[in-house]
Amino acid sequence: MDLFDMMFGMGGRSHRQRKGKDVVHQMSVSLEDLYNGAVRKLALQKNVLCDKCEGRGGKKGAVEKCPSCRGAGVTIRTQQIGPGMIQQIQSMCAECQGQGERINPKDRCKTCLGRKVVKERKILEVHIDKGMRDGQKVTFAGEGDQEPGLEPGDIIIVLDEKDHQTFKRNGFDLITKIELQLVESLCGFQRSIKTLDEREIVISAIPGEVIKHGAVRCVLGEGMPQYRNPFEKGRLIVQFDVIFPPSNFLPANKLAELEALLPARPPAPIITEHSEEVNMVELDPAHDRRNHTRGHAYDEDDDDEGAHRGGVQCQSH
Repeated sequence: MDLFDMMFGMGGRSHRQRKGKDVVHQMSVSLEDLYNGAVRKLALQKNVLCDKCEGRGGKKGAVEKCPSCRGAGVTIRTQQIGPGMIQQIQSMCAECQGQGERINPKDRCKTCLGRKVVKERKILEVHIDKGMRDGQKVTFAGEGDQEPGLEPGDIIIVLDEKDHQTFKRNGFDLITKIELQLVESLCGFQRSIKTLDEREIVISAIPGEVIKHGAVRCVLGEGMPQYRNPFEKGRLIVQFDVIFPPSNFLPANKLAELEALLPARPPAPIITEHSEEVNMVELDPAHDRRNHTRGHAYDEDDDDEGAHRGGVQCQSH
């Protein structure tokens, strides 16, 4: 007697059916869907038991155990591969195509042609709750393919969050970048941000508050809603990039006026006979990377040539 029998007794025991395979579908969703919640419809094809033959594949009594495989669905043949050595080869039964049973062609169901199942179009309503995450699953229990003798599996919808043009999500926080002109970073600014629920919020810095390049500020309660607690929201994190004016944006005679308004510069170094003044040029990162890669290639070629020539070896005395 197994553990199930011991717990529930032999009499009146209900046999638990084996479960069919789960079906997984990926659904692309926007950040707005995850912020506001949404209902999306998904149309799919699934197997259901044939109503005409009640999932038998033919008339009552027409289904019989396959005589070739005796209901196993596979056949086994032996093959001698050497003296005293025999190999067993298992293959799908050709008579019943692995079903373990057969139906006389004249008795087969005209609707499912003996396959016991037919295709059915199913439309599922997928409820996306506020605050759901990328990769989160929505499960429809028992909505998978039907198969005789098996409990239907589940249909599992996996949410796939699309990239957003303005915001990037990090847990409960939303991150956005704003470019400021130099005058805004030094003299204050006002900027509006359109939220994921179509509101306009205004952020600002008062005159005299300097916003440095790379500075980060946050607005509480304007991030993502928490899953199953949507009235609690994370932060909106704003990263600032300060755009500096191009070279020679002011006439030379105006630079002195601008310098008079800015904090004093540090004192210049004292030039001596041992000092050497050099010129700076702009660095092209892409060009620098190409040269760096090319230099490594030359080094490897030199190493290979040295190896072929025997190279230079250190001697230990």
